[in-house]
Amino acid sequence: MKGIAIGLSNNSKEILKRLKKTEFINDIYIAGSSKDDGKENELIQVQKPREILLKKWPEIDLIIFIGSIAASIRIINSFLTSKDQDPGVIVINNKCSKIVPLIGLHQSNTQNIACQIANLFGGEIIETNNSNDQNFLNLDAFGNQWGWKRSGKIQNWSKLVIKQARNEEIFCKQLSGNRLWKTSESGEIINQVDEMETEKPDSTFHVSIFDNHETTWHPPLLWIGLGCERNTSKEFIANSLNNCLESGNLSKHSIAGFATIDIKKDEKGILELAEENKLPIEFFAKEDLSKIIVPNPSNVVQKEIGTSSVAEASCILAAGKESKLLIEKRIFKNQTGAVTIAVAESNRQYNPINGEIHIIGSGPGDISYLTNNVRKALSRCTVWIGYKMYLDLIKPLKRSDQVLIESKLTEEKERCRKAIKLTQEGIKVALISSGESGFYGMAGLLLELLQKIKQENRPYFEVHPGISSMQLAAALSGAPLMNDFCSISLSDKLTPWSLIEKRIKGALIGDFVIAFFNPQSIERNWQLKSAIDLCLKSRQGDTPVLIARQVGRENQSKKFFTLKTIPIKEIDMLSIIIIGNSQTTLINEIFLTPRGYLQN
Repeated sequence: MKGIAIGLSNNSKEILKRLKKTEFINDIYIAGSSKDDGKENELIQVQKPREILLKKWPEIDLIIFIGSIAASIRIINSFLTSKDQDPGVIVINNKCSKIVPLIGLHQSNTQNIACQIANLFGGEIIETNNSNDQNFLNLDAFGNQWGWKRSGKIQNWSKLVIKQARNEEIFCKQLSGNRLWKTSESGEIINQVDEMETEKPDSTFHVSIFDNHETTWHPPLLWIGLGCERNTSKEFIANSLNNCLESGNLSKHSIAGFATIDIKKDEKGILELAEENKLPIEFFAKEDLSKIIVPNPSNVVQKEIGTSSVAEASCILAAGKESKLLIEKRIFKNQTGAVTIAVAESNRQYNPINGEIHIIGSGPGDISYLTNNVRKALSRCTVWIGYKMYLDLIKPLKRSDQVLIESKLTEEKERCRKAIKLTQEGIKVALISSGESGFYGMAGLLLELLQKIKQENRPYFEVHPGISSMQLAAALSGAPLMNDFCSISLSDKLTPWSLIEKRIKGALIGDFVIAFFNPQSIERNWQLKSAIDLCLKSRQGDTPVLIARQVGRENQSKKFFTLKTIPIKEIDMLSIIIIGNSQTTLINEIFLTPRGYLQN
């Protein structure tokens, strides 16, 4: 995405600098008169807005103005052409408290970007279209969230949007692609048409690999197998591919990638075609291609390169299990070269460039503890995956077009694998942990799995820190973590108890304040007592202790005890224990560890 931000007054400098740090904005400007033209510094350029847009308008996807809506409209008015060609436009006030998506709410993804900025800056998004008010699906834009590409005239899509706005019935005929979108609140409003049913053309959009409808979203499912003579031009390969797809009524928007034999890793025409279309190429060894049964093996090819098929075998291999060979190999020739093309359909989408995994630390409970960075990430993601209780806590932030995938407490690895799979399909996924995802959360497990994927095939990921229950418990009680401290989980399901004991002893020797996570469950009913007994061997019995339970949630509680009076039977997995060190005090309900041992 190419985006610019223009401040209409000098008061907007700080907001511009913050916007420059986001992924949406490449260049920032302050509106100035001709005598001010130039650079205010290396970061913010000073220039007249009209001159900026004369140069930038054809190439940008997004403009953000900081200033008044009226002034912004006057600036862009003469540049506007049509909603499928104009960049998105967002207006933010000088206090960054109001964010208004103005132009390109659907096509340019402006609405979603405005929502992310509002969450990141802690502002309020002002929405004027009725899609969100009525939980409507943004028919002409929602497929972008699912890794799809759209075909059809914008006028036909606009007609569907207008019909929906009039509360007329809208239908979808989906023949392929991920169907999770239907489980969203917005998706449930759409009437589904079975493959054999007759559709209502003026009120129906399609989701398929085919190119014979006026309004269609195309999932990336087609793998193109290629073989060619040396130095066949990119143009000839592209023209041949277009002819091949047209013969099968298949859409180029549904291409997931190209596939060929590994001796073609330096074939210029194939490489240029893939780069131009921003699509991956899968290269296969002749030994792997030889194992694939194809309808049109060639003895000539077998003798020349050691496998009887390149185009058919490679597209079947790339498409994976349960794939279909839709177009058997076709040979195209001209004076300068020859190309062989076959097409297979996968049963799984593949668009990893569009996919992202955002690992979310959702805090200890109440959504007021979510960071703005986390809120932005949640608004960016189409699918949220997590343990049901954690999802329920943040559900008030979910839009009607977003989908929740709930799982049980012990299904952490399955959640991670599901997130990776959806990301490879081209979907942006939020993987939810409670508290801080890097403390006994999902971040470590997901990253372990990602380490096993080759770096070039690894999906984009980002870890978003959250407030830990340990931090909140400490804040509720005073400042017990003011000096050096450590946290230790008492769960021996993943860590042997002998190692946990060693860590407790080490923390006691170092006089650390100790926070115990996962202290006790029905199955693990002896470990906590054993840990307390260890502590009593090194620390005074009157050492102050905090037992905090359900922190950040409706039934939150905190109670103070001493090391020798801890009510072990009352403690469960919803509790966190903080044990003071030799200097920690509890005076008038203020739990405090001094900043330094030498303070008076």
